Amino acid sequence: MENESNQIHIQIENGRKPKSIKDFLPLSGKNKPDAKTLVKHLVLFLLTFASVSFVSTFLVGKELQTAILWGVMIPYPGETDLMRGILFATLLLSFLTAHEFGHYFAAVFHKIAVSLPYYIPIPLGIGTLGAVIRIKEPIHETNKLFDVGAAGPIAGFIVSIVILFIGFFTLPDVSYLNEFGDHNYVIEYYQQNGEYPEAPELTEGQIAFFFGGTPLYNALSGIFENSPPLWEIMHYPFLLAGWFGLFFTALNLMPVGQLDGGHILYSLIGFKKHRLVARLFFILITIFASFEAVPIIHGFVSDYDSSMYLLSWTIWAGFLFLMFQRAFRRNQNWVAGGVTSSLVLAFGYSTFFASDDGMESSLIWLFWIFFITFFVRVEHPPVIIERELTPTRKVLGWLSMLIFVLCISFNPLSFR
Repeated sequence: MENESNQIHIQIENGRKPKSIKDFLPLSGKNKPDAKTLVKHLVLFLLTFASVSFVSTFLVGKELQTAILWGVMIPYPGETDLMRGILFATLLLSFLTAHEFGHYFAAVFHKIAVSLPYYIPIPLGIGTLGAVIRIKEPIHETNKLFDVGAAGPIAGFIVSIVILFIGFFTLPDVSYLNEFGDHNYVIEYYQQNGEYPEAPELTEGQIAFFFGGTPLYNALSGIFENSPPLWEIMHYPFLLAGWFGLFFTALNLMPVGQLDGGHILYSLIGFKKHRLVARLFFILITIFASFEAVPIIHGFVSDYDSSMYLLSWTIWAGFLFLMFQRAFRRNQNWVAGGVTSSLVLAFGYSTFFASDDGMESSLIWLFWIFFITFFVRVEHPPVIIERELTPTRKVLGWLSMLIFVLCISFNPLSFR
């Protein structure tokens, strides 16, 4: 059994008037950033904007230039590519800013000490790891926890939907794709069949990125004529930024630990029920991580492995055991059940249902099981005052969970 004797857990029953949180913690002046702090956050924003503008040109650009440096051909963006990169950066950071300031203003409203958003530039991928705010004090009441947790993803979701609608309403003719190289096969196929081919025709050395469909994105794209397939949306900055907005919103709404979804679901159903849901969800994403990790392991031990990857699965099982030990705080019943169910379901699907379509998956779920295990944790820490949410908050909470379902893709990025 888990030792929870040190957890403070006060349930406020209906009809009892709860004490103000001011009776628990003295509140001092806060959330008044000085000039130095404002400059620091502004510089991070500008660096992130520049990073996304430049790095994303390799994804959304039209005419990358090349130069020979020390005998190596180096691609670099031209003026047209930079303008498209700046457009994409503007759209993506609009979503990120709405999301983070949703959290920020909710915290300020409740007089909770909070930092301004920290934007994180990185010269890889799309140019950023996103943005975060830092809550500088514990939140001891579920109403406040809910408001801070839900405000960000709801605000970001609205901005993402607006970006997507602009993108869909302004779709160019299918011949537009030839601005990005030879797309004659795609264009001719569409003109003859009224739809796009299921996959691109690739020449040697070409790579196609396949962005995972989400229920909401698929529904929206089905409404508009000549909506491009998901393996072409990098040529449409509004659609690509909107897709990232929906998917990043879903990642934040995962119902675990101290992610936004963890805050929201905890506030809706309480500590014990949330712990059960969070653990089951963690098992689910380890299944998807299996599809990414086992082929990689097999690449290292293929000389000693069987055709069914038995050695690779055994190594993966040992890794899962260590992850579950930490994630489930050494509750051996849950550890044994988690490892067994994850392996059985993943191995069964891989062996009997999965097909080899030549696709290479990203490592996003492998990253997330590390991130959840060591940083955000599976379980949400208990809140001192568990107060029943108002009807409006309950509606917004369950709508947030619906947004998660509509925006998540369990195979978000793969390539061929």
